[in-house]
Amino acid sequence: MVTYERWQAIRASLQKAGGDFAALMRAADPDRMVTEHWTGADTAAHVAAIAAMYTSLCYGKLAQDTFPEVGDTWRGSTVDTVHDFNAVTLRVYRERRVPHVLDRLDAEIQEMTAATAMPGTDFNHTVVPWLGDSRVPLAGLFAHLMNELHIHGWDIARANALPWTIDPADAAHFPEAFLTGVISNGYGHLVDGGGRPSRRRIAVQFRSPHTTTTTFALHHGKVTVEAPRHDDDVRLAFDPVTLNLMLFGRVSHLRAALTRGVRVSGPRPWLLPRFMRTVRLPAGPGRHTWGPGSRDGRQP
Repeated sequence: MVTYERWQAIRASLQKAGGDFAALMRAADPDRMVTEHWTGADTAAHVAAIAAMYTSLCYGKLAQDTFPEVGDTWRGSTVDTVHDFNAVTLRVYRERRVPHVLDRLDAEIQEMTAATAMPGTDFNHTVVPWLGDSRVPLAGLFAHLMNELHIHGWDIARANALPWTIDPADAAHFPEAFLTGVISNGYGHLVDGGGRPSRRRIAVQFRSPHTTTTTFALHHGKVTVEAPRHDDDVRLAFDPVTLNLMLFGRVSHLRAALTRGVRVSGPRPWLLPRFMRTVRLPAGPGRHTWGPGSRDGRQP
């Protein structure tokens, strides 16, 4: 459960991420390729379109109310096909003039914040329909958009040789509020197509100084959130920035381990790859998660 203090911190972190992303984009070359298929302007348009759909969700509407054309791909997406949803979104939202895109992004973040400003907003139990028939609480929705800005800001900064700093306390909202929230409330078809269901229960404990220690357990293909136990198979200690970049394929597993951004221990650490073949996120262009991931170079 996300505390009220963390909820307020998530909202502030999203505002900060939006401002940082806009400043970065103004300093970058909008026509430079920042990934295999997207320019900087495309990337900015992607996050602005996502923000617009999330504003609809904050008002209790469907994401398709903003861009009706994304309806089928929104509902049917998995981590392995989310590139189809992204492609449709960028065809529908055609604006690429950076000042206009950044104005839209800022307006949507402000509207999301205003729509959820009531003191009685239940940020843990108000869940909204998300990709692949999954369900995400409001706190997780904010954390996901913040992470989109972090990850794609990393792409833009790297391509333009510009500085980009992510605060670990901000990055921690993604595993704490989004990953835990979507698994707890129902992830629908989001991770369909992963590894063969394991008959053996595999429990992976996630811990960092910035998050509540939580165990994700995989059993017969189903993932649940549980309280940590002394006999959990794997203990994964992480720096939130490194973990998020690794989960989305921007940092290799080897680099994460060598920099000690991710440290694996526990009685059965060899079970982690089997776990991650199901519990996976879309990888970036030319990169792979432990599981199949996105293999054709189209962006998450």
